[in-house]
Amino acid sequence: MPDQFSSGIGRREVLAGAAGVMAGLSLVGLTPASAVPADVPKFAPAGGRNVRVLVTGDAGTGSRTQWAVADAAREYHARQPFSLAVGLGDNIYETGPDGPDDEQFATKFENPNAGLDFPWAMVLGNHDTSGVFPGDGGWLARGNHEVAYHAKSQRWWMPSRYYSLRVPEQNPVVEFFVLDINPLAAYIPPFLDPYWAVDGPYMNQQRVWLDTALAESTAQWKIACTHQPYLSNGPHGDAGNYEGLPIEPINGVHAKRFFEDHVLGKVSFLLSGHDHTLQVLEPTPATVGTRQIVSGAAGKTSSGHPRTGPNASLFETQNELGFMVMDLTANSANLKVVTVDPATGASTEVFDRRLG
Repeated sequence: MPDQFSSGIGRREVLAGAAGVMAGLSLVGLTPASAVPADVPKFAPAGGRNVRVLVTGDAGTGSRTQWAVADAAREYHARQPFSLAVGLGDNIYETGPDGPDDEQFATKFENPNAGLDFPWAMVLGNHDTSGVFPGDGGWLARGNHEVAYHAKSQRWWMPSRYYSLRVPEQNPVVEFFVLDINPLAAYIPPFLDPYWAVDGPYMNQQRVWLDTALAESTAQWKIACTHQPYLSNGPHGDAGNYEGLPIEPINGVHAKRFFEDHVLGKVSFLLSGHDHTLQVLEPTPATVGTRQIVSGAAGKTSSGHPRTGPNASLFETQNELGFMVMDLTANSANLKVVTVDPATGASTEVFDRRLG
């Protein structure tokens, strides 16, 4: 993989693959070494073995609310600098970008996050892959535009549709496994394209890659990052029962099986967005010790929607904007939740707990 990736963040080779043609470049069948290289210098994470992570999701509205949350994150960063951020999908509302040069990357990512000058490990969400209507996940190849944008931004980190990052590169404290489960949770399933099918080449390659990468990881903390959650008390609900629908596969039954077969019990934390809430859920027998955390309130809230899930939580709010801060060392994992008042810009630390 090119030297441009040597920015202090470690990286595994990624199994890339995407259908379609983007900006004249076919992304079908990319090998690990063919992940999109960076054409611009990338911001490096803060040095040392204390890793502070900004955990944010569902931000990309370009709205006043996104700016309010970003302002609060800037204020926090000035006092307690972040090493990097994780952006948990729905990066470009409402339907995703139209190409890697789309102005929306500026208005809905770069401009709001000015001054937050560290790597942003980005996850693809259902709104990033819209086809017929916003958020349907019906044009999966649309996510390739966000992969291509990796070459153009100092902040944006998405060399492939799924990948991992080790921090620091040598003897890592943490390794993030950024996953793309949109083919398993799309409201318009990819029936007509076998490449994206539940058991098609793309998902099977991702399964093999993830199993191998998790088994080989030497990081103290292994953290999976997805857009759609396994558990959520928000309106979208739990995998296998998304939207409260009995209809397979749009109820996320295949996402549920993916989590149970390849993620749960193999990572300490599962970070997700999708629901516009802030939730710190308790592990259950089904999660095999993995704790589900939902941080999807960086641009919108779920205000007006009732709590749908029965999952036990240490903290949750359905109607407040905000972000989370995860502090990781070789011996501890601490999580804070910060809520933001969009009217005043005031931020409040409402949860602070050691989770490991």
